[in-house]
Amino acid sequence: MPDRQLLADRYRLGELLGTGGVAEVRRARDTVLARDVAIKLFRSCRDAVDVRRFDNEMRTLASLSHPGLVAVYDADASGETPFMVLELVEGRTLRDRIAYGPMDVDDVRRLGAALADALSHVHGHGFVHRDVKPSNILLDDDGVPRLADFGLARLADSARLTRADQVVGTAAYLAPEQVRGGELTSAVDVYALGLVLLECLTGHREYEGAEIEAAVARLHRPPVIPDDLPFDLARLLSLMTALSPARRPSARECADALLAADPPTRVETFRRRPRGLLTAASAAVLLAAVGTGLVVQNRAAPAESAPPAPATTQPQSTRQTVQQTVPQNPVPVVEQPTTVQPPAQQADNSGKGKAGKGKGKGKGP
Repeated sequence: MPDRQLLADRYRLGELLGTGGVAEVRRARDTVLARDVAIKLFRSCRDAVDVRRFDNEMRTLASLSHPGLVAVYDADASGETPFMVLELVEGRTLRDRIAYGPMDVDDVRRLGAALADALSHVHGHGFVHRDVKPSNILLDDDGVPRLADFGLARLADSARLTRADQVVGTAAYLAPEQVRGGELTSAVDVYALGLVLLECLTGHREYEGAEIEAAVARLHRPPVIPDDLPFDLARLLSLMTALSPARRPSARECADALLAADPPTRVETFRRRPRGLLTAASAAVLLAAVGTGLVVQNRAAPAESAPPAPATTQPQSTRQTVQQTVPQNPVPVVEQPTTVQPPAQQADNSGKGKAGKGKGKGKGP
């Protein structure tokens, strides 16, 4: 007789690890293989877009295999509560780590090289992640990063999961073309990774404030690159966060550049320890943030020039003035549990809610 306390007669659910707009993640025990896993449970009250996102994340992760990505073990979309069984990462999120303060330059180089290598693998298979941010990056006990939450990922040339005049993502890390509702390419992930690495170095988000303010700010000014960074790193971050997608390097070029500055460092140094060596006291962390996003309604606007980077914040070779199409009136951005239409009228430029999402728990550095 089936055990009703087991999910799919196999997985014994445990503590809640995190929750998001359309799903929650719990620690679980695989009673067949006798191992701990993380299970993402999708709520039954879902619309068609949520169903497609679950199916999208399941199929995307199943088609990818890389040490820098969270592995998917099993999935079932047919039941009353669709679920996905994922690798359980013992540790914390990069967001938790940044909360303790800025990271060392060498550590950021190694972290960035590993994440860029993972993104290169994702892009090489034709996918765009679309939501690279600290809370979607898991760090195990050795500091090895894993890129998680592919609910918003899609093939670069596939149909959108939202209307053509909408963009879903997190305001603080949106690329300029995402803010405008333009064409999405792998360059949006490179831009977001650049902001993530900059946040690791400074300890704070580059574009703070309400969603509208954070999203539109990058159209008016480039990120401030600290002038005490090594020249090569400052130049790379400036190129990664260029307003024009054509100026940004590929993820592969980013990984190579970060590795070239530190010859002993290799992505291969980020190896996973056997599970038996992970300490029991480590906090279990896995992202539950799926489906939750920001909706940006695209509107046509006259062109104007974005100001050049301040002379005191970037090396001479990286300063530039780029002509861009900038909305005269900021576009409305609304964080919702699922992708919905923004209000038809919004006279002011206010936004509400937090730009980031995801929840993890762990220990201090």
